[in-house]
Amino acid sequence: MDEERAQRIGVRVRAARRQRGMSLRSLAQLAGVSIGFLSMVENGQRLLDRASQITALAEVLRMAPAELVGAPLPPAGPDSSTVHEMIPVLRHTLMGVPLESPPGGPPADQPLSALGGRVTEANRLYHAAAYDTLAAALPTLLADLHTAVAVSSGPARFPLLRLLAAAYHPACTLLLKNLGYTDLAFIAVTRATEAVRELDDPVHCALSRFFRSHVLMTAGSPLQAVNEATTAMQLLESQPSTSATHALRGELHLISASAIAQDRHRAGHSRTAEAEEHLTEAARLAAHTGETSAWHLNFGPTNVGIHQVTLHTDLGMHGEAVMLSSAVHPRALTVPGRQAAFHADLGRSLAQLRGRERDAVHALLAADHIAPQRIRANPLVRDTVGFLTDRQLPGHAARDLRGLAHRMGMPI
Repeated sequence: MDEERAQRIGVRVRAARRQRGMSLRSLAQLAGVSIGFLSMVENGQRLLDRASQITALAEVLRMAPAELVGAPLPPAGPDSSTVHEMIPVLRHTLMGVPLESPPGGPPADQPLSALGGRVTEANRLYHAAAYDTLAAALPTLLADLHTAVAVSSGPARFPLLRLLAAAYHPACTLLLKNLGYTDLAFIAVTRATEAVRELDDPVHCALSRFFRSHVLMTAGSPLQAVNEATTAMQLLESQPSTSATHALRGELHLISASAIAQDRHRAGHSRTAEAEEHLTEAARLAAHTGETSAWHLNFGPTNVGIHQVTLHTDLGMHGEAVMLSSAVHPRALTVPGRQAAFHADLGRSLAQLRGRERDAVHALLAADHIAPQRIRANPLVRDTVGFLTDRQLPGHAARDLRGLAHRMGMPI
């Protein structure tokens, strides 16, 4: 019986490898097995029965383990990721470090440049969607920054407050928001607001309100999100026009458009018209600024284009979203998180167009390949994967979709 099963599994492995255009050597290297072992498996001379090897090969071949061996394995969903194991520590940090008193332990004795480098790296990890590494680093970083602020005084305190705010957003706030911890994201943005309030700087206050808008929108309060963004734009009216303030204004128009698109209490025509007004203004500002990285964000023409696809998808204008996608080149941003968001939202629209299901699966697979930790936790992507599993798909697309569903921890 084992010999027959080994033969069947070997045939599946070889067929999947060839369909992917992979050599025996490349598959073995990527899966962490020897070439000799893989050759024996494909020839039916060795039974593939270890869960770790099955999962590794299935991951590289982008298919469900059950399809590789003909038997189900426990799904490898987002809850198995180490990033979620880090959240309790981060939660404790967020709840236990009021700005006016340092946390336990000796004061952080690091130069400003070293702390700044750590904040920059944290935001880079966020944009790279390396959520597990970021979640592990944030508790110590936040504690060190809070300690540095607490023991500082005079003019030396202000650059530390700015670093503290920059550590909370986007890195901490949007990480938690994207992983579904909206309550913790709200605590994070509140902590940032405490630091910003002491700075007494309208631009930083506007920036804090921008991130607050993000959290409120995710929490299901699009009207409050729009109000926060509107107040933030009013704060910027009296400020000098610089590339950085233009970029922040542009981001505020984008978040306003996103929140309006999700506000089901607005009439459909009004919702579309208002969202497009904000998009138009964001595009005008992007043409002025070009691609930027101000405030650890990525405002510019490419990000506006990505938002156009997202918003038309959210508005149910799927044909328009697909049409607009052809003019967007997400690789212009060296930011995996935004690249993945583009492919995910394109996939969501394609899934709603009859005859484009195969293209939808391709787009979703691209998003998962670029930023798996972000995509697998995205409820809209998960809904789309569930929707497509009920559709009649070509053989390869159906198999790829089942592999994606398995990696997302969804029942197949």
